[in-house]
Amino acid sequence: MFLECFSQCLNSDEEMRSMKIDRELKNQRRKLRQQVRILLLGSGESGKSTFLKQMVIIHGRGEFTNDEVTQYKQIIYQNCINSMRVLIQAKENFGLKWARANSLEYANHILKIPNSSTNVDANTFIFLSNFIGNLWQDPCIQMTYDRRNEFQLVDSCKYFFDNIGRISQIDYFPTNRDILMSRKATRSITEHLFHIQNIPFLFVDVGGQRSQRQKWFQCFDGIVTAILFLFASNEYDQVILEDKKTNRVVESIALFETIVNNKFFSNIALILFLNKTDLLIDKLPKSSFTRYFPDYKGDRFDVKQVQLFLLNKFDSVRKNRHRCFFFHSTTAIDTENIRTVFNDCKKVILEQNLRSLLMQ
Repeated sequence: MFLECFSQCLNSDEEMRSMKIDRELKNQRRKLRQQVRILLLGSGESGKSTFLKQMVIIHGRGEFTNDEVTQYKQIIYQNCINSMRVLIQAKENFGLKWARANSLEYANHILKIPNSSTNVDANTFIFLSNFIGNLWQDPCIQMTYDRRNEFQLVDSCKYFFDNIGRISQIDYFPTNRDILMSRKATRSITEHLFHIQNIPFLFVDVGGQRSQRQKWFQCFDGIVTAILFLFASNEYDQVILEDKKTNRVVESIALFETIVNNKFFSNIALILFLNKTDLLIDKLPKSSFTRYFPDYKGDRFDVKQVQLFLLNKFDSVRKNRHRCFFFHSTTAIDTENIRTVFNDCKKVILEQNLRSLLMQ
């Protein structure tokens, strides 16, 4: 009798634990369904990480923590050193000669810093900043910079070089703009949660380089609400890092085609950001758009016409013409622009999320 009662008690305890687990799983599933999950996709250097920094400013804490600022300070130091190293090496490849007497000596100081160096202390950077500032003023480096579409150089290097005097101060504390301009390649999948109007928005950022793209479909587990696909519209005259021959626009369109026509994403809101409009405005007078896209018949200096042409290139690869497709012209480093654009996107995303909930 005792054994029978003991057995019944055990069964009762097991059932209660099982019911508790079931309730917890049900609650987790409910929370996941209510959560808005957004994949940030696009080629490398399209502005995905910058967009996420803007979300921190607009919908997060409004500022970065001291630990984050310290990390970004290191990234900015590295951006300055690595960018000048790239310019020096490109100058050598172009066969250009230094215009200033001390430039060779300054360049050698920069080249002595290992490319793999991840930590540069403030005193070392202050020492190097004098060389960086002087080299940036050398006409030879300026000529090399003007040919930057022929090699791989981060967009923000001019901004940092122009501000090298401020950045090299011993008490330098990066501003939000400095942080937005900093560049570090995303090598892994990262998730960022923001509560916007009391609704949890989970942004999933994956690497944009070719080697990272196999991870993209792993991010889709049936509860993705929307895809934000970012495209750097200023890169019409540049090639990708991986093979140094494929045009970046062609690469982005091919990538977009695999996303927009994928059956797993057929019921997901798709929003295209024609990003880096500010850099496109700056580049069009200097680099002929029709040289790279001879089928373009519009005004080669008109930013809106050029972006509309590029938009039509993306739109042309969509097989399902009934599917809603949204797009915006953006400048990811412009906080007010991203604030306005994301407010528009938010309406579309929440409508899609509501439809998904009603279908479950």
